Amino acid sequence: MIVAERKEMPDLEAMLEPYSKIAIVGCKGCVTVCSAGGRKEVDLLSAQIKLARREKGRDIEIKEITLERQCDPEYVATLKGQIDGAEAVLSMACGAGVQFVAEHYATIPILPALNTRFIGVAEASGEWGERCQACGACKLHLTGGVCPIARCSKSLLNGPCGGSMNGKCEINSNVPCGWQLIVDRLTALNMLDQYEKIAEINDWSTNRDGGPRHLTREDLK
Repeated sequence: MIVAERKEMPDLEAMLEPYSKIAIVGCKGCVTVCSAGGRKEVDLLSAQIKLARREKGRDIEIKEITLERQCDPEYVATLKGQIDGAEAVLSMACGAGVQFVAEHYATIPILPALNTRFIGVAEASGEWGERCQACGACKLHLTGGVCPIARCSKSLLNGPCGGSMNGKCEINSNVPCGWQLIVDRLTALNMLDQYEKIAEINDWSTNRDGGPRHLTREDLK
């Protein structure tokens, strides 16, 4: 899932300073799962913004909305009519959702309430860890299901750098060496021969650079 966290209140207050009527729009997708932008978080943020404004002797009118997702056109379209009269929309979606809503509503500012962090998993209650950088050239079949791009601090594709110690990364001793994880996993699977296979260098010209990436499924059009 996409993992995000809410911006600090001073940053949000500064962003909202010019406005007296806003709509806060949450998302029931990834940001609900990581407790950053779902219905509960919309209600909480609305109350905090109103309290902050009252302390400054100013009023603010807030409409609270939570969409199923902010990255699908059929749900974004339902905002039409709901945000009429708002001077700005504060989106509690990931960066993709903020931009997608902005594309559909060109005459109103769409502001980000969250900082999008990474694609990851829930490691424990209240803890999330990165697992994927969406490089577009997945090599997990060669590395026992452990991503060398996301899990190695240097994103090395064909073995460790040589600087790790006791299974920890030389850059940060609290971070497990990504390639130690890969070797341990391959060993447990009795697939250590995979370690000898050289992974081709990623073609970043098509996978990462050259503007926004795009995927088309003709069978779904």
